[in-house]
Amino acid sequence: MPTITKRTKANREIAEKNQNPLPPAEAVKVLKSFKAPKFNQTVDVVVNLGVDPKQADQQLRGAISFPKGVGKTARVICFCQSDKAVLAKAAGAVEAGAEDLVQKIEGGWMDFDVAVASPDMMRVVSKLGKVLGPKGLMPSPKAGTVTPDVVNAVKEYSAGKIEYRVDTFGNVHSIIGKMNFPEADLAANLEHFLSIIHKVKPATSKGTYIKKCVISGTMTPGVPVAV
Repeated sequence: MPTITKRTKANREIAEKNQNPLPPAEAVKVLKSFKAPKFNQTVDVVVNLGVDPKQADQQLRGAISFPKGVGKTARVICFCQSDKAVLAKAAGAVEAGAEDLVQKIEGGWMDFDVAVASPDMMRVVSKLGKVLGPKGLMPSPKAGTVTPDVVNAVKEYSAGKIEYRVDTFGNVHSIIGKMNFPEADLAANLEHFLSIIHKVKPATSKGTYIKKCVISGTMTPGVPVAV
């Protein structure tokens, strides 16, 4: 039988005392009261929604720029015309181009986290469907990665804009920051996330929309959030 560490035992006791959903600010306060490991943990949120992901109009997907950032950056590439490529690189893109960038990726280069594209480039990018699709890197209008304003998109995603999508069980996950963020910043990001989820509620969703919301650190129990 595995040995339970003092930290795990102490955190379980805190979690047991806080099983009822708490307002965002109070939930964050409890989360930061857990005994921490020696590294700076990522703080995550997950909501369970009353949607049917099998229905096309309930397959929620999008991207969020958080008011206080999330403590991480992303390597972004940009598919665009040559006149925008210089601007995209200035905005933070690690690579920018058209057919030349497609050829580079076809050759095996994959040192990036997000791909954005202008709408006129999708005929070129479509050649990479079998390469980018399985990795979740294909630019998409729903995620905001296909846009006429590629320069601003590069800037936002480089700064940590987060994509989200509902999974087959009706859950949406997202990062909301790091454990060393001030409580007020984590609470602001959490409230912003919940406001976005409320705004994208499908008109066809019936009954309770947000069934459950929980925040947690990389190595902490979850704290239920009142919604």
